[in-house]
Amino acid sequence: MPLTKEKKGTVLKTYAGKETNTGSIEGQIALLTERISQISGHLQENKKDFSTHRGLMQLVGKRKRLLNYLQKHNLTGYRQLIEKLGIRK
Repeated sequence: MPLTKEKKGTVLKTYAGKETNTGSIEGQIALLTERISQISGHLQENKKDFSTHRGLMQLVGKRKRLLNYLQKHNLTGYRQLIEKLGIRK
């Protein structure tokens, strides 16, 4: 269920610029979005898995806080990122 190194590398390369740039806000948000989509798929099949649902809500909250930070400090980067990821319609 967790992200593999190869998948993390491709996500970071796409959104953060380099595979080793794990600290960038854009990279962190992209990784959280990938994990959220995986967990959402899991919860579609296992509707009564409440502990995983709680973890999903924590990840969504963390991503929201990071997006708010990015919006306050880099508005153009925020707009480009949400368009790339397809979140916040």
